[in-house]
Formats: sequence, C-alpha cells, structure tokens
Amino acid sequence: QVQLVESGGGLVQAGGSLRLSCAASGRTFSRCAMGWFRQAPGKEREFVTAISWSGGTTYYADSVKGRFTISRDNAKNTVYLQMNSLKPEDTAVYYCAARDGSSPARRRYEYRYWGQGTQVTVSS
Repeated sequence: QVQLVESGGGLVQAGGSLRLSCAASGRTFSRCAMGWFRQAPGKEREFVTAISWSGGTTYYADSVKGRFTISRDNAKNTVYLQMNSLKPEDTAVYYCAARDGSSPARRRYEYRYWGQGTQVTVSS
C-alpha cells in the first residue's frame, strides 16, 4: 500500500511558476514509478508526466513539454512537478499517482495508487 499526499497548488498568473510536491508513505517508494495527471472541469483526467523509479527515464505530454519538469528524491519519498510558463489551460486538479513497477507509464489504468489532488488555477 502507498499513500500519496500532494501539496503546492494555488492561484498564479499566466507566465508564472508553481512547484507541486507529492509525499509518499507505505511500501518501498523507490521501487515505484510515479506520474502526474490532471483533470479540468468537465474533462477526463489526462496524463501530464511520469518518471521511473531511478529518475533516469521521464515522459511528458506534448502540451507541457519544455515547461514542466518532473523529478524525485527517493531519500525523501517525494516526487516534484516544477511548472513554468503556466497558461490558463493548465488550470486543473493535479493528481500524483504511483504504480507497481519501475518503468513510467502514460495510462491511468497502469497506476494503482492515487493522491487526493491539488488545485492549480492559472489566471489570464
């Protein structure tokens, strides 16, 4: 079992930055690949980015490539999402997820554990 708690969301102007954190507890965090997803009102939850257990492999959605960076600190059982050059279309609830496996994945069903989400609102 893995428990995930996101933090760092908030309101920011377009062009600004935020850093989200996801603190994990429970089973061995360092053996889990991690991902971030987001869900805007009226839309399905979508993939944002993912990272392997070692941090050596990362995936990004085209919509955030070059603006967002995922990283992890296994010593602190924490994964981060640095979001720069934010746009109003980035407004959503952001969810952290963990999967049983070392490789990152893009599909929701590949993740077993989910956090409660943190709201990110980007004003124009």
